[in-house]
Parts: sequence; structure tokens; C-alpha cells
Amino acid sequence: MPIQNTNNIISIKNLIKNFYIGDIEVHALRGIDIDIKKGEFVAIMGTSGSGKTTLLNIIGCLDKPSNGDYFLDGINVKNFSKNQLAQLRNQKLGFVFQTYNLLPRTTALENVELPLLYSNTISHKKRKEKAIKALETVGLADRMYHMPNQLSGGQQQRVAIARALVNNPVIVLADEPTGNLDTRTSFDIMDMLQKLNDKGITIALVTHESDIAEFATRNIKIRDGKIYKEYEVKNRKNANEILAKLPLD
Repeated sequence: MPIQNTNNIISIKNLIKNFYIGDIEVHALRGIDIDIKKGEFVAIMGTSGSGKTTLLNIIGCLDKPSNGDYFLDGINVKNFSKNQLAQLRNQKLGFVFQTYNLLPRTTALENVELPLLYSNTISHKKRKEKAIKALETVGLADRMYHMPNQLSGGQQQRVAIARALVNNPVIVLADEPTGNLDTRTSFDIMDMLQKLNDKGITIALVTHESDIAEFATRNIKIRDGKIYKEYEVKNRKNANEILAKLPLD
């Protein structure tokens, strides 16, 4: 298992992804280079068809590149099997999706416990303790026995964030996490992500919304499968300050 000596959580070198739609070859990623250091909050931006979802799927070990190298926490995963990628996902990555992806007939606590079920080394008691701690982190300890349909959209997304944190991942990947939420709830979720980042948690967020990207510390913009702009965010937005100024409903 080749190891790269680096302080980067994510290190991508000349990443290429091609696939076929019928007889047509689509060049989704055309030589991407990205480094994400521990403790960063990076927003990956792009319109539909830009390649950002394909990139996220590869970063999340849900897909494999056609060429290039991808180091996750120092490990080159390019030649990993599906089973090895699945194991790495569970050990190293936390996912937050636009649609929450919660099991509807399962409590918030049980939803958060799910990633821990794949480990034979964690007891039922320890699993529950870790899930409760994760729910406490996102401010939902008093909702742990609620079903998803008993929770608001923002609360469901907080459960999803707790689930992403429960395995102590090296990075949290958030795919359009505010896409289904109203303005106030979107700022509430970004406040949560900023507070987690302040605690040292590394976050990579995929969004097509420029105002959401301004809550990150660095923006990477993708167009036609290539990075065309990358910069540190100046005058970074503070979600907590914005929330305080919003009128109450």
C-alpha cells in the first residue's frame, strides 16, 4: 500500500476521468490537481456538467479515476478494489448529502449509529455512546429518539452531519448540503459546519451557489473538467453573525 509523505488530507495529481454514453466518450475530468490540508474548509464550485460531482465521487471513493493519482490521508487509492474502497470510505470519510439520506423508519440515534455497524471491534454500548456524542455535537441530543419525519429539514441535515462525524473521519464531504433548505436553515447548517471547522475538522463542500462558497476558507472553481480558478476567500462570511441579523419568523 503506497504511502505519500505529506501533510495533505487530500492530494490529487493529474486526475482524469473518461466514460462512455453509448458510443460517445465523455471527458469528465481533464487533469485535475488539488491539495486539501488538515483543518481546511474548501468549497468546490461549478455548474451542472462541470465535473464537480464526478470529482466528489472520486474523492469519496465512490468511483475510480481513469488516470492520475489520488492520495487520501497519505494512501494512494488508485488501484484499490471496490471492497478496499468501501473499507476506506467507512474509516476515513464522512458524507453529508443534499437529500439527507436518512432511513425513514429508524430513529435519529440509529441513523447516526449506521456507519459503526460495519466495525466488529465496537460494542453495542460503545456504538450508542459515540452516536449520542455526535448528536450532542450538532445540538440534537434531545431529538435522538425522533424519526426523520418528526424532524424539520434542518434537523434532518444535522442528523446527517452527526452521522458523518461518528467515525471521526479525516474529512467531511458535503454535497450541496443546503440545496433543499430555506435561507435561514441554510445559514444554520453553514454555522454548524463553520463551528466544526473551527474545532479542526477538515471539510470539502460541493456547491453551485457562490454565496454558500463564501463561508469556506478556500474556493476551487471547475469548468469543463478543469480547474480554472482557485483562491483563498477574503472577507469570509460568518454564518453566526448573519443569523443574528436575520429577522425572526
